[in-house]
Amino acid sequence: MNAASTPCVALPIIHLLSSGGFYGAERMLLDHCLATPGQHQVLFLDAPPELIERFRQAGVDARSCAGLGGLLRHLRQHRGDKPLLNTHNFKGLLFGWFGATLLRLPLVATQHGFTPRSRKQKFYTWLSLQLCRTASVKRVVCVAQSIAVLHRQAGVRAEKLQVIANGLPAAPAMLPALERQRWQVGYVGRLSSEKGPDLFLDTLVPLCHQHPQLDAVMLGDGPEREALQARIDAAGLPQRIRLPGYQTAMQGWWQQLDALVISSRTEGTPMILLEAMQAGVPVVAFAVGGIPDVLQDRHNGLLAAPTDTAALARQLDTLLAEPKLAAQLRDNARRTQQERYDLKALAERWSQLYIHTAREARA
Repeated sequence: MNAASTPCVALPIIHLLSSGGFYGAERMLLDHCLATPGQHQVLFLDAPPELIERFRQAGVDARSCAGLGGLLRHLRQHRGDKPLLNTHNFKGLLFGWFGATLLRLPLVATQHGFTPRSRKQKFYTWLSLQLCRTASVKRVVCVAQSIAVLHRQAGVRAEKLQVIANGLPAAPAMLPALERQRWQVGYVGRLSSEKGPDLFLDTLVPLCHQHPQLDAVMLGDGPEREALQARIDAAGLPQRIRLPGYQTAMQGWWQQLDALVISSRTEGTPMILLEAMQAGVPVVAFAVGGIPDVLQDRHNGLLAAPTDTAALARQLDTLLAEPKLAAQLRDNARRTQQERYDLKALAERWSQLYIHTAREARA
């Protein structure tokens, strides 16, 4: 039995989101449902069937929901249970806002981060912030301080806002690192602009030419895959910078990596950052979003100014040259994750937020 079915707190919680796959927000939500007391149900407004099945196999009540009409019918059927809505991403918030407003249900919006690069994405960001100002949204939970700042600047009342970072459950037994003569750097994430895979190559291609013993692997899939492969081929590095595709499990890869590079243009609090810290893989990253909330430069990670690939390369070069620093970063990062980003402690904060929000709505 998982914590989602614990009978001591029977508050029904309906999560709403659309999704293209099992990425950071989906990983956070699955862990959240399993760790936080309540009767959790996840309604996917759009999602591949294998994602819904992944939630079900983990023991979470997950379903596909056909549009706004389907959502409203579902909420009317369960209105007597007095559920609380928890929305994730723009479409989840938009549909959830209509449902909460029409049926007078309490709504908590989880803001994982924004990617306002195109005109459409900028509009989605603006509208999300405006919806969070309305009375229908009772609480806004941001996964990083930088996201909370955006809401305050947009006029969302401070008493609505709460920062609860992402967290990880207790670490599984880690296999020992593999002994090898070469050094391997990893990128893990969707191959799309906001995650900066092009900036990863801007950083790694010169370093690979400089260090013959350095290899890299880019784990993930996305719209930029072909362009990235073409760049790697043109640089003459197809055997040293590989693109194995999307991975369903990371444990074996952590054994093989000497560093994780996070080259994102925008971020919240990346789950992959916390996973690397827990696994003892040093992190070199751009100081964007919630990453500087987690990492202190040369204490538990190495940071570079956003999009400054030359600085990112220098930090990675430092890690390669200073094994004692790498060991210190690993130890401090593990300690940081255990002390500040443990899912059990964070789940208790979520539980209290749900309970207080539901009580206020019923008062």
